[in-house]
Amino acid sequence: MSNTLSTVHVAVAVILNSQQQVLLSLRQAHQHQGGLWEFPGGKVDDTETVFDALVREIDEELGIAIIEAEPLIEISHDYNDKSVRLDVWTVTKFHGTEQGREGQEVKWQAISELNEKDFPTANVAIINELKRRAIT
Repeated sequence: MSNTLSTVHVAVAVILNSQQQVLLSLRQAHQHQGGLWEFPGGKVDDTETVFDALVREIDEELGIAIIEAEPLIEISHDYNDKSVRLDVWTVTKFHGTEQGREGQEVKWQAISELNEKDFPTANVAIINELKRRAIT
């Protein structure tokens, strides 16, 4: 049996505010894994770096300009219908006020209050890494 799943490369932002809360986006019903919360981000285009994709996607989705970010973790995960490679970055400095520019709900939440059941399976490793590093 051959593996026919294509891999989607995604830049993901763990955006921290001054209260050490993370910014979350609610996936819309029509999206893959719709109705679950996620760390915002989006697909990396073939012609851009992961950081450039992160900056572009966060501006498009949330209206936030990233000022400082650093790599946190890389995750590969296979769903039944696709594979994802997540390049996750911690954003510690940004400019702007978050807004769901694509109609999605957004909220700030303490890391200690993140519930794995509310997220796509691929995001569980991010939650575990945040709790392990005690960025609370």
